[in-house]
Amino acid sequence: MSQSTIPTPLVSAKWRNVACLGLVQACMGAVVVTTTTTLNRVMVIELNLPAVLPGFLIGMHYLVQIVRPRMGFGADQTKRFTPWIWGGMLILSLGGILAALATTWMGAHFLLGALCAVLAFVMIGLGVSACGTTLLVLLSKGVGDHQRATSATLVWTMMIFGFALTSIVSGKFLDPFSFDRLLSVSVAVSVLTIGISTLALWGLESRMLAHEHPVGQAPTLAQDQPSPMPNAQALRTPPEAPQTSKAQPFKQALALLWSDQEARLFTFFVFTSMLAYSAQDLILEPFAALIYQYTPGQTTQLSGTLHAAVLVGMLLLALIGSHWVRGRWGRVSTWMVLGCMLSALGMLGLCAAGFLGRVTPLLPLQPVLWVLGLGNGLFSIAAISTMMRLATQSTPSHSNETMANTIKVKPGLRMGLWGGAQAVAFGLGGLLGTGASDLARHWVGNPSLAYASVFAMEAMMFLCSAFIAWRVQKGSPEPTGVGAQDAASLEDSATWMRRDALSPHFSASANRNLKVI
Repeated sequence: MSQSTIPTPLVSAKWRNVACLGLVQACMGAVVVTTTTTLNRVMVIELNLPAVLPGFLIGMHYLVQIVRPRMGFGADQTKRFTPWIWGGMLILSLGGILAALATTWMGAHFLLGALCAVLAFVMIGLGVSACGTTLLVLLSKGVGDHQRATSATLVWTMMIFGFALTSIVSGKFLDPFSFDRLLSVSVAVSVLTIGISTLALWGLESRMLAHEHPVGQAPTLAQDQPSPMPNAQALRTPPEAPQTSKAQPFKQALALLWSDQEARLFTFFVFTSMLAYSAQDLILEPFAALIYQYTPGQTTQLSGTLHAAVLVGMLLLALIGSHWVRGRWGRVSTWMVLGCMLSALGMLGLCAAGFLGRVTPLLPLQPVLWVLGLGNGLFSIAAISTMMRLATQSTPSHSNETMANTIKVKPGLRMGLWGGAQAVAFGLGGLLGTGASDLARHWVGNPSLAYASVFAMEAMMFLCSAFIAWRVQKGSPEPTGVGAQDAASLEDSATWMRRDALSPHFSASANRNLKVI
């Protein structure tokens, strides 16, 4: 019995559609950065409140995002993404306004303001969960395999741009500071983000998923003309499997997904890598100030160096995963492993700087941070690209099908599970980094050794992440896509005569092959 393989033509999303999703992501980041940075500063400095209060509120907004799997499951059931994205943005924006209002109330009515702030940050967490999860699923389903890394880089770069632009513009309007100005700026940011998101989402879902829902129904090959292939019936689109997930309870679907070893491994990777990634944020600047005697301006420049290196790593991974370079410099999943190892190397450099201490600070921080940031940028975009691939693949990657893949656990639940793991890791990361450094300073008594021990712990977490990423890569290798030349050569062949009639029935994934027995 012979087999022949008919490749799937490449499906490519238009970059303006990807940019529209990036615009929504930037709007989401604009509201979040206002609440997590500006309001944090106002509570601690202007209101003279304990720093644990904004820390608790920010941690709560991460903890609430444990509902991401439920949000993704809901999007799977409705089979629509735009209402979830726009509704999430609406809840997020209202939460941002309420958070600013609660902050203004804390000065005169602390208890009322604190309760409103708790409600506001719960709304922010719910809005981010609904909007962020379904946005990433729509991006995953709407782009081709060769576009994943580049599209992820574009969307996340626009989010960073939204952070920066909002911080700069809102900072100018906040001076001279008053609580009325704070409330006005927060309302303006929320209203603008809702308006921009509405325009960006207008008709976007239908354009992104046009390859999955073509206008009209083209005839199949067997219906339209005789085929030289003796078993051309195999090319007919198989009937839709019964949608058991529609009646399937959420807990059962989640348990089924968790039984999939591939999904479980990737969840562990996301949690471990993001825990190490976020634990460094709150201790890097105090480390530089205490050990290297950096001024506030110098520590701010140090953070700028790290963020610039992260951006370079993201852009480099976009190039590696692009259609022009893909395969020549290694697979994206391989760079996910290498990015974690490079991040571990950067952490070990900071650990060495801590051990050298204040007496002989021979190791300059700038090169170390470039290594760390480059690794962070590489592994983060590679992880997002791999997440998009694993969430939307509709056939199992192993020869033995796992139960979750057999009945096709849908992408919203998968993306929600991994997004929830990321959010919980971010929430715990800051607490882990600062708490571990405080405990180490208390036990060791030497700040240099205390910071070195924390950096060593984070390096070990990155190494563990690299091992788990290697397991994920080994268990779910990236399929090799079909190039444009392969599709072009088949277009001229006799067995590919009516490709235009068949194309609506092919899957959107460029890495899938249809086996004809």
